[in-house]
Amino acid sequence: MKRALFPVIIARPMRLGGEGAGAWRRRMSTLGHLPRDTFILLLIIARLTTAACADDLPATPRTPTPQPPLHEDSVDNPDMTSMDLAVLSSVMQASLSFLQPRTLESHTIHDFALWGLNGLSALDPSLSIEEQNGFLQLAATQKTVLALPVPAPDDVPEWSAAITRILDVAWHHSPAMRNTGQDGVLQGFFDELFNHLDPYSRYIPPGAAVSDRSIRTGGEATAGLTLGMDHHAIRITAVNANGPAWPTSLAAGQIVRAVNGRSTESHTVDTVTSWLNGPGGSLVRITVEAKGRQTTVTLHRASTPPETVFAYTSGKHVVLHITAFSANTAEEMSQYLDEAMNVPGISGLILDLRGNRGGVLQQAVTTSALMLDHGVAAITQGRDPQANHVWAVQGGDMTSGLPIIVLVDGRTASAAEILAAALSDQKRGVVIGSATLGKGLVQTIGQMPNGAELFVTWSRVLAPLGWPLQGLGVMPQVCTSRGESELERQLQNLAEGTADSAQWVVPARQVRSPADLSRILAIRKACPAAIGTDSDLDAAHSLLDNPEEYRAALSAIPEEDASPPNGGG
Repeated sequence: MKRALFPVIIARPMRLGGEGAGAWRRRMSTLGHLPRDTFILLLIIARLTTAACADDLPATPRTPTPQPPLHEDSVDNPDMTSMDLAVLSSVMQASLSFLQPRTLESHTIHDFALWGLNGLSALDPSLSIEEQNGFLQLAATQKTVLALPVPAPDDVPEWSAAITRILDVAWHHSPAMRNTGQDGVLQGFFDELFNHLDPYSRYIPPGAAVSDRSIRTGGEATAGLTLGMDHHAIRITAVNANGPAWPTSLAAGQIVRAVNGRSTESHTVDTVTSWLNGPGGSLVRITVEAKGRQTTVTLHRASTPPETVFAYTSGKHVVLHITAFSANTAEEMSQYLDEAMNVPGISGLILDLRGNRGGVLQQAVTTSALMLDHGVAAITQGRDPQANHVWAVQGGDMTSGLPIIVLVDGRTASAAEILAAALSDQKRGVVIGSATLGKGLVQTIGQMPNGAELFVTWSRVLAPLGWPLQGLGVMPQVCTSRGESELERQLQNLAEGTADSAQWVVPARQVRSPADLSRILAIRKACPAAIGTDSDLDAAHSLLDNPEEYRAALSAIPEEDASPPNGGG
């Protein structure tokens, strides 16, 4: 049975002000229940100001003003093919302008430039760059081939021009650089620059950037059908719930006889699939056969983000497996939750986030809003004012308080950790599994003039109770990574009203930034990160079947006004 679309809650970001923790927790907002068309429109136009694992709307850098040429020594072969200096200069100016206000720690343009230029040695060990007596000196085989005055620390145009000139001269003196090509030179520059920042900031070259954007947004426009070969006939094997075919009569199992009047007979699955693709909004006619009857369905092609939510029933429980957080995850979740609430005798939900590496932060927040009646879902903090938000929701619990279990493991990261922390801190769900990865840094994306992208970490994520996700991760209320006998003991104690996990959950919730590494390691050691097993699901069913266990596990989470010990971190 296909899922019906219905209203969902969108969590609205609020900028952090100077008020205290109690005040901002009271500042909660909602957009309420919205008609489907309005909801979809908001999803399209909403500015994804923050996104875990790199998913902000790209910034559009300005085209730089051309700079006057700088003095340089003669090169070995002045007629040699050069790099595209206009593109190189525009990328440098756009990237430096994008980086300066957004990095977590403050750095000068001087820092960024010198870090990147030091990447020349990685491309060609005979090249080196030094700053001496107010000049930038480029040396090739220990001979100075270019000397430029050092620009002012934060003069973006002058630094962009200087970097461009240095790379151009180095290119003419280095066969290794020419063999690497211009894209390789840019990659080497940014790789070395980002080596001085955090592990998640990075440069994505043009080709890979196109692929990444396609994954995030759905890529080429299509009908949203998956095809397969069965007994020499091409059949529909799946209908993407995010795609244009979903509301139609097209269904898995039907034989595809023709696409736009062209017979599929004797053609391969790949060929017929390519017929389904085309410009966004264009029409495609699909003729299918089922039970001896042929029908033709006409629909508009559209970009279709991959499905990220999969569901099945297990007794009185519904399991929702969320594999990632893409542009449509919250809408998928809303559809599945609507259907789940119609399952006769349902007594609980299991959200499986094991192996989920994250995705769009706002999608994680909006997903939490579907199950939270009110409260803060997450807080983001950075140097750029646009990175600072309190993500709060109200009145959006579609499940009417149905018990929820959240399964996590050592691979659960980023946006998935945000959802787990939100439901846990708000005592809306019990987390089962092991310590999660601990990726609590948020990236924003800048599109460069050459089609490349910069993923720049610009904010830290705090859970509703104020503890940092980065490094610490989410500590579960039931630990399954310490062996079967230990799990059985935890479940027995929960049945008697005692949560053993309080000994590591409470200290985890009391951590404050900047957190002491030794303290974080000690907390995580209590329930070490591991890959999930069937024990996770067994424990989830046990808690949902035994309300006393569920209530005891919820009690492991401290109250909102619980104060951290002196020192906080």
